[in-house]
Amino acid sequence: MLAKRKMRSNVLAERIGLTQANLSILKTGKAKAIRLNTLDAICRELQCTPGDILEYREDENKNSEP
Repeated sequence: MLAKRKMRSNVLAERIGLTQANLSILKTGKAKAIRLNTLDAICRELQCTPGDILEYREDENKNSEP
């Protein structure tokens, strides 16, 4: 979405009040959670919905046995 909106990561981070390091963690998929207000701010700035920027991934460390 950043590329579609022709926006750089540092500009987005500044606009939403997030550090570039934390935004990088979100972008690389290394974050375990995201605050809803952060998600809201990102979507507002990029004019998108959460489904445009989020992807579900099974937890690789999770044991599949009950």
